Amino acid sequence: MEITAQAVKELRELSGCGMMDCKKALVACEGDVDKAIDYLREKGLASAAKKAGRIAAEGIVESYIHMGGKIGVLVEINCETDFVAKTDEFKELAHDIAMQIAAAKPTYVRREEVDPAELEHEREINRAKELAEPKPKPANIIEKIVEGRIEKYLKDVCLMEQPFVKDPDKTVTDLINEKIGKIGEKISVRRFVRYEMGEGLQKRQDNFAEEIAAQIAAK
Repeated sequence: MEITAQAVKELRELSGCGMMDCKKALVACEGDVDKAIDYLREKGLASAAKKAGRIAAEGIVESYIHMGGKIGVLVEINCETDFVAKTDEFKELAHDIAMQIAAAKPTYVRREEVDPAELEHEREINRAKELAEPKPKPANIIEKIVEGRIEKYLKDVCLMEQPFVKDPDKTVTDLINEKIGKIGEKISVRRFVRYEMGEGLQKRQDNFAEEIAAQIAAK
């Protein structure tokens, strides 16, 4: 099979490897660029070319618009190398994370970002609920109940702790850790923004988010 100069150039731009290494990879993989990328990674050539061990300052900004334009998401996902950022597997992960944000409506990426004052406000609300019961439980039991509800609250509002909409048996953290193990680079979600049509202007049906999550999970 003839390997064109254009194919070699394309692989070089994706991997950062030398021209001869790229040509050899394409010959070995019969011109399949995706297989050639895997070939270079398996040989350790791509990681050497991109200086393994660098901080996760590369990546992509992924967008997702829900059908009909009702919800829009922008999310920045970081990895260590531009090479990995251009792979289909990394792009698929970024797309899944964007859909997760659209469906599950997180407020923060991780729990460390939550304002302590917000958590204390939640604690006060839940304490008041327990103390308003006809027969309030002992104080130590109430505190355990309150902290349990705070944990649930954090899992609701923090992206990394939410159940993954396509596979609720794993969290978003589990999903990313699986990809880290497979890809071999540090991967992190840096930030996101989520827009919902009419948000703040009018009340929407209570089950709107659930309907979106069901549609995404069914894809």
